[in-house]
Amino acid sequence: MSCETGRNMTQSYLHIHPQDNVVVALQELHAGEILEVGNRTITVRENVPKGHKIAIQDIPAGADVIKFAYSIGKAVEPIQPGEWVHTHNLKSGLKGLLDYQYEPTPIKPAAVQEERTFLGYVRENGEAGVRNEIWILNTVGCINKTCETLVRLAAQRFQGRNFDGVHHFAHPYGCSQLGDDLVYTQLLLSSLVHHPNAAGVLIVGLGCENNNIPAFQKVLGDVDPKRVKFMIAQELEDELEEGMRLLEELVAYAETFDRQPVPLSKLKVGLKCGGSDGFSGITANPLVGAFSDRLISFGGTTILTEVPEMFGAETILMNRGINEDVFQKTVRLINDFKEYFIRHGQEVYENPSPGNKAGGITTLEEKSLGCTQKGGTSPVVDVLPYGHRVTTPGLNLVQAPGNDLVSVTALCAAGAHIVLFTTGRGTPFGGPVPTVKISTNTPLYEKKRNWIDFNAGQLLDGKRMDQLAEEFFDYIVAVASGETRTHNEKNGFREIAIFKDGVIL
Repeated sequence: MSCETGRNMTQSYLHIHPQDNVVVALQELHAGEILEVGNRTITVRENVPKGHKIAIQDIPAGADVIKFAYSIGKAVEPIQPGEWVHTHNLKSGLKGLLDYQYEPTPIKPAAVQEERTFLGYVRENGEAGVRNEIWILNTVGCINKTCETLVRLAAQRFQGRNFDGVHHFAHPYGCSQLGDDLVYTQLLLSSLVHHPNAAGVLIVGLGCENNNIPAFQKVLGDVDPKRVKFMIAQELEDELEEGMRLLEELVAYAETFDRQPVPLSKLKVGLKCGGSDGFSGITANPLVGAFSDRLISFGGTTILTEVPEMFGAETILMNRGINEDVFQKTVRLINDFKEYFIRHGQEVYENPSPGNKAGGITTLEEKSLGCTQKGGTSPVVDVLPYGHRVTTPGLNLVQAPGNDLVSVTALCAAGAHIVLFTTGRGTPFGGPVPTVKISTNTPLYEKKRNWIDFNAGQLLDGKRMDQLAEEFFDYIVAVASGETRTHNEKNGFREIAIFKDGVIL
């Protein structure tokens, strides 16, 4: 993607692609300012916020507005050069369900990189973790507070021991759920139990819930009894005493693991954006895309989700499928989610949030074209249902909505050791694994240093992509090796949220 940067005493706009009929304001622009765009002189006709779009040629009513070399919607009225382009004169061009044809994109295979390692924990089943933690997972929301109490007691008793702490992930589900709704809960929790960042897992049930431990064990499958312990609170006189006894066994087991060199081919990284702005598709998401391509060149794995934020850019991913089977899986992924919207009587293509719009994103096409850049240029090797774990190295797609908490949880359940979270607005949220916040702009990084881990806004400040991509890759390897802790880890911000679609009694 080529970019033309305009300077008018100070850097003022970005022309992302020569085919684009809009530019992006890199600072607040005022009526009367002059932009030199190639051989054109554009007079700004009204005040335009930073990150928003300005027309650089006449755009008739009904014509496409082009950004990233793709249509991001239709002009609802004639737009003149210099006009602000946003919700008042631009609307989505998407409608209805679509038929898709497989038109594979020629992709040059990435050059295989010489072996590189991170320092991780090799588990007995051969998988590797980037943290050595004990996780407490409850089968039902009724037992949340008991689990929280166990975490507090464990923090006191096991302080100074050779492992990375005890963590609980509360949720309200597991009781009175029926059908697919219960299955979603069980699949998600089961995949978290198997996550290699957890050296040991304590599964706590109440005893009378639909997702009772015997029922959950059928979904969970075989587990190592040294690593996974079970406790049914209703069957015990003192569940806290028993819980601490089981945690003692798990901590002792965790202490048998030490960091050792692990090939980067073992690393799985989730890709997520939230609180996007007009710079998301220009800085942070392309930076993450460069990371994804490079990790895959080492034989590693990246995972992309947020299916509604693929709408409008889905054919880019479909045509990067490694074969027609993966193409058809991607078609089903997209259409099933559209049917989900329709089933609930919701507008399929209404997506950008108030924060997105304030930051300069107008339509779903615009949001999706920026969002999908996190997947880089690598082939799509597999498409997985919600709650399932990735098994094929390379770029994988996973079913989940755009909601930050739900999608990050789905990425973790799919096996992501680390989640890369790009944002133009900022958020303190973190998932069960290290959640790296990447700002799209420098002012956000400087304002929220207690939230943001890495500043992709440096690309707007003059740093070259190849240089920043190298620094970012080294940073993520340091996170994986335990040399750097993310802000969500330092702040203790770890949450899960389970996708709900069904009936509760």
